[in-house]
Amino acid sequence: MDRLRMVFSGSGGQGVITAAIILAEAAVLHEGLNAVQSQSYGAEARGGATRSDIIISDATIDYPKVIQPNLLVCLTQAAYGKFCEIIRPGGLLITDIRYVKTVKKVDAQQIEIPIYNNVMEKIGKPIVFNIAMLGTLISLTEVVAPESVMKVLENRIPPDFLDINRQALDLGLALGKQYKI
Repeated sequence: MDRLRMVFSGSGGQGVITAAIILAEAAVLHEGLNAVQSQSYGAEARGGATRSDIIISDATIDYPKVIQPNLLVCLTQAAYGKFCEIIRPGGLLITDIRYVKTVKKVDAQQIEIPIYNNVMEKIGKPIVFNIAMLGTLISLTEVVAPESVMKVLENRIPPDFLDINRQALDLGLALGKQYKI
């Protein structure tokens, strides 16, 4: 595996940072890879800008920040406006059609996916939007196995919420297959 540099961006309350932590833990604990994850928040707890950098590699990772991501996820228009130009040429830019209207031309594959709309239509609870996004990303990149993410979820969340998170992960995996280039 090459080094995969990712930035997840959105707003507080969307679970962007939680998704990044889950992905990094899945890579380290269940895939035998190296990973670092760091985050930054806006001033507000909910609604403020959030960004999480994740690097996953089978080699040593010397620097924890992402300058030019291979993969960029933007879950708000503000995040898209702020970060879309940092993507590495030829990278993958994932946006959700409910929250982001892609208007800028970037040297990357831009995939606009109705993740939120599918979550609301099929599950009905927006709290698992981040897990559906993670499933979509995993399906598109194959960076870790879905089972590795489920193992992390089993250790991180109360048992009562496992089923809805499994549904969201499966929904995201199906969406990723549908939009795979």
